[in-house]
Amino acid sequence: MSRRNPKGREINGIVLLDKDTGLSSNAALQKVKRLFFAKKAGHTGSLDPLASGILPICLGQATKVAQFLLDDDKRYFVRGKLGENTDTYDCEGVAIKTQPFKQLNQDEIMAAVLSFKGDILQVPPMYSALKKDGQPLYKLARQGIEIERPARPVTIHDINFISYEQGVMTLDVSCSKGTYIRSLIQDIGDKLGCGAHVIELRRTGFAHLDISETIKFCELEALVTEDYQQLDAHISPSENMLPNIQDASLDTQQTIDIKFGRAVQSDQLGEQHTVKLFGPDHEFLGVGELSQDGVIAPKRLFV
Repeated sequence: MSRRNPKGREINGIVLLDKDTGLSSNAALQKVKRLFFAKKAGHTGSLDPLASGILPICLGQATKVAQFLLDDDKRYFVRGKLGENTDTYDCEGVAIKTQPFKQLNQDEIMAAVLSFKGDILQVPPMYSALKKDGQPLYKLARQGIEIERPARPVTIHDINFISYEQGVMTLDVSCSKGTYIRSLIQDIGDKLGCGAHVIELRRTGFAHLDISETIKFCELEALVTEDYQQLDAHISPSENMLPNIQDASLDTQQTIDIKFGRAVQSDQLGEQHTVKLFGPDHEFLGVGELSQDGVIAPKRLFV
């Protein structure tokens, strides 16, 4: 395969990857970056190696809008095994407590599950990427160090009980950003008095995106050609990933000013909020901040 630029291609947009289990988010990112021969790439909304599902891979300038995707809600399919807590809150960890659960019936489990719907306080797991004095908690956990983690407010928008069979409960969960499904499953198990841990986790929704819109890495590999056309057909425009951000159209002079980092006056008035910026030919310029008096200041530009 001929490659003119040894540093990679200047391509922009987002690939909606269905990440396989067993891969870290960074490993999946690097595989996609190499496949597309992209000069620059990043991901948003990390998934544990145990988890599969939607992982948006941002190519080129699209890495500048990744942060705006992080604020959106997520949806998960999860299976939790009752009767055992582990140090990682999932099946990849070491069992730290085992308790009986056979006396539980489905109605009791459903009631416990539904009690977590709404605004709750949740303690993040030690095995997480959260940091303490610049050090990721999972690194401290691997050293046998456990620190106090303050409970954080999260929202479980919806939690649907799917089934319970042979000690395993299956749920569908829609939640706010910052929610740890591993913590949720452990908390449900603790409420039932027997503990629990995650044995399967799949992200099926991310903001307005659905798992049906994704593509697996093996499917991308099958599309490799010398001109990259079949691969590039699976790159979505960056602006399509921000449906909840209002558009702001700029004329030629405003576009020039914005590209030089200068604020421009707009006829849009109202509360301060983030806007997507488009030039005269509907060229996506990036993201700006609209003030109450109608001034748009550049925030993250594609220049």
